[in-house]
Amino acid sequence: MSDTMEQKQQLVRAIRMLEQADMMDYNGHGSIRLANDCMLINSGSSQRRLMTVDDICTIDMDGNVIEGKGKPPLEFHLHAGIYKVRADVDAIIHSHPSWSTILTTAGVEYLPVYAQGTLVYPLPVLDSPDSITNAKLAKRLADTIGNRPAALMKAHGAVTTGRTILEAFVLLVYMEDNAYRQYMAQQVGKPYCFTEEEIAICHERLWNPGLFQKAWDHFSAKLDAGV
Repeated sequence: MSDTMEQKQQLVRAIRMLEQADMMDYNGHGSIRLANDCMLINSGSSQRRLMTVDDICTIDMDGNVIEGKGKPPLEFHLHAGIYKVRADVDAIIHSHPSWSTILTTAGVEYLPVYAQGTLVYPLPVLDSPDSITNAKLAKRLADTIGNRPAALMKAHGAVTTGRTILEAFVLLVYMEDNAYRQYMAQQVGKPYCFTEEEIAICHERLWNPGLFQKAWDHFSAKLDAGV
């Protein structure tokens, strides 16, 4: 099996796991950077729940299809804009997870209330609900995320990055879990926020490839079991 085919399969699995877990809807997309200023990305019309490698196309940073069926999502600019300025990023996921999006819709700051959720804190917010459908908006998002691994988009959704699609996937899971816990805690009182020292300890212990793989394997097993 070629490296590209393996990357396509991993991208498909990441998207299907997120859809099954209600963290990606019919508009979400993920990408993996390739050589020669190209990327793998799911087509805009693809059904996320039923996605296969045939729904993954190769495009350049201008959205031109190099290989594959269908057209890229309208927000391919989101991926291209970040790849152009972040040499450390090789995978990106954009989706509209409910709890994280609720926070930005209500104008509530994302707080570090869950150990794994501290890995994306502080979490910058793009002050616009617009879809990232052009280079100008893509630059605004890239400037907002800066050197952080993730960002929220006001009343819109979220974006996570990683060296691998596995890393971007897990960070999205951690972010959404933290947002849910924060929301629920705020219904009964004032959430406890991790201190700077506790956050540093979490980063040291939890930013761990083995633990990222464990989270991936958990959702992968659920996908295979159909639950």
